[in-house]
Amino acid sequence: MGFRMAGPTQAPYDDIANQWDAARADFRPNEAAYLDLLLHGILPGSAVLDLGCGTGRPNAQRVAARGHRVVGVDWSRALLERARRHVPGGAWVEADIVTVEFRPQFAAAICWDSLFHVERAHHRPVVEKIHRCLLPRGRLMLSSGGSASDLPAFTDAMFGHEFFYDAYPTDQMVRLVRDVGFDIVLAELVDPPDGGRNKGKLGVIASKRA
Repeated sequence: MGFRMAGPTQAPYDDIANQWDAARADFRPNEAAYLDLLLHGILPGSAVLDLGCGTGRPNAQRVAARGHRVVGVDWSRALLERARRHVPGGAWVEADIVTVEFRPQFAAAICWDSLFHVERAHHRPVVEKIHRCLLPRGRLMLSSGGSASDLPAFTDAMFGHEFFYDAYPTDQMVRLVRDVGFDIVLAELVDPPDGGRNKGKLGVIASKRA
C-alpha cells in the first residue's frame, strides 16, 4: 500500500514495511468473503489486478492460490520486495496507482485500503482507469472511507509515522462507482466509524456493466 501520498514522503510504507507485513498477514473480518465474491465465476488462470498491493498478503496471496495470475502495483519498493517473496509467481509493478495504466486484460481488480491514501480528486479517475482495464463483466473490489459525513482530508499516525487519508462520503462513493459504469453487487460498512479516531471503512463489490 505504499502509494502516492500527500506531504514530503512519497512512500512512508517503506519505513514500516516489517510492521505492516506482520499486521496484514491475514484477513480482517469479511475481507475473505469479499474476495471470494470478487473471484466467483472467473475462469482459472485469469489476470487479476491489485492496485496498492502492499506485501501481497493477504489478497494477492489468496488470488494466486486460486490459480489466477496476479499483477500487483505499489509505490513502496520495500513492500514489493516482500510481495515477491510471498507470491513469487506474481508480476509486481513499482508505480503510482494514480498514473499507472494498463490495457484491458483483467477479469477482476482489487483496490483495497489504498484509494483513501490519495486526494479525492483522483478517486474517480482511478475508478475510471480500473473500468477501462477490466474485461466485459469484470469485477471490482474497492474500499473507501466509511463516514456518511463529508469529512475533510486528515493525517493519522500508524507505527509512528503520519499517513494521509481522504474520501468521499459513503453515498457519494457508491454513486461514483455506479456512474463510472459499474453495477453494485455489494456496498456495506466493513468498519463503522466510532465517532473518534476510527473514521470507518466502506467495502464495495461491483461488476462492469455490459
